[in-house]
Amino acid sequence: MKPPTIIVFSRDLRVRDNPALAAAARESCPIIPLFVFDNLLLTSQFQSPNRISFLIDSLHDLNDSLTALGASLVVRQGDWVDEVLNLAIRSGVKKVHLTNDFSWYANKRLEKLERLAFVENISVERHPGVSVVPPKEFSPSSGGEYKIFTPYYRRWLADQWRTPCFGPESLVPFKEEGSDITLINNLFDSHVLGQRSPEIPMGGEKVGLAKFGQWLEDYLKDYDKTRDRLAQDCTSRLSPYLHFGCLSPLEVALCALKNPQSSGFVRQLCWRDFYLQVLAHRPDASSSDYRYRGDVWNQNSVAFIAWTKGLTGYPLVDAGMRQILHEGFMHNRARMVTASFLTKDLYLDWRLGAAHFMRYLVDGDIASNQLNWQWNAGTGTDSNPHRIFNPTRQAERFDPDGSYIRRWIPELSTVPDEEIHNPTEAWRSHVGYPKPIVDHKRAVAAYRAHRFTKEN
Repeated sequence: MKPPTIIVFSRDLRVRDNPALAAAARESCPIIPLFVFDNLLLTSQFQSPNRISFLIDSLHDLNDSLTALGASLVVRQGDWVDEVLNLAIRSGVKKVHLTNDFSWYANKRLEKLERLAFVENISVERHPGVSVVPPKEFSPSSGGEYKIFTPYYRRWLADQWRTPCFGPESLVPFKEEGSDITLINNLFDSHVLGQRSPEIPMGGEKVGLAKFGQWLEDYLKDYDKTRDRLAQDCTSRLSPYLHFGCLSPLEVALCALKNPQSSGFVRQLCWRDFYLQVLAHRPDASSSDYRYRGDVWNQNSVAFIAWTKGLTGYPLVDAGMRQILHEGFMHNRARMVTASFLTKDLYLDWRLGAAHFMRYLVDGDIASNQLNWQWNAGTGTDSNPHRIFNPTRQAERFDPDGSYIRRWIPELSTVPDEEIHNPTEAWRSHVGYPKPIVDHKRAVAAYRAHRFTKEN
């Protein structure tokens, strides 16, 4: 009998269109499906109870799917490289299949695994799967990464995308290796999971496919008209399923493109790939300015705490910040407004906001989160680094009757429509809603003075 092979799952928690799983199944040998809880994930600095909960759901769903095919998921905890390599050596594995990832940390641990596996005469094969187009599939004529979205988008659409692969019909298990699936439930105590937001979605490929199918039927055709309407909530909410790989980004894009009204939605999928290719070339952008602007950020912990709690006195900003605390999600328009407010009105470091979002967002993704924050802060890929969102004007435009604001700020539920976007001092006092912590006009003038002084 052939020696077994390992398929290591990471951000590809699905059986449909999973090139690494398909390649392992083609080996026609016993399969060891493996997921390793990296020790780094278990340290408090990097824990997100919302994402951990979603991950646990997704792993149980993946195990159900794999078990139905014949080989249950093996779960381990420890140093990721050591756990993969030790299992391979102990089981006589000669080949490890996995999906390539592109953050600095993911790439370093993959390189270390390849280096140590080579010594043991074990080959490691990386496969695509976390994006529609692999991040380094193509480059501009000057080399490196695309720095501007529009030319990348044109090239991305014109690229010859790979053909999705079928999921295996069955898998041959490696009998000597037990699954220990119960480890998933034992790694995180009730205190950690007790910090979850009240209304986070359930994870898993089956749930993701059902949500995608329903959204395609109900909302895709009107996406371009409705996506910015905060109260209607017509966005797909697929981002957590794409982040964890419960859904194949390629399959999502190809299914959407069958609809002639899909261009706006597909463009958003391209933004995800765009940021991933930026990070693949510039891994330092996860923590450093992609384009340094000389900012000397304010140090105001009181203002930052007010922002995190949704108590800035600007209704749209506060509604967005309360939504993320409750759902582990925030509407994209609200993300832009809240990020602009932190970095432009309060002139606080984008890294503070990015860390807060990563703490709560179920879809928290290093590439998309950090680089979207820099786009808003004017230190990223935005061609207009001084773009500023007026929170009151944005509310008037995208939440005209205040429904989104009233949903997330119940104390404003009785405020008249004509005052909902900027309540009078009397109404604020009456309902217990704070005064604005800054004057937008003055704050923007101060920001521009800071930025233009540094740039000139």
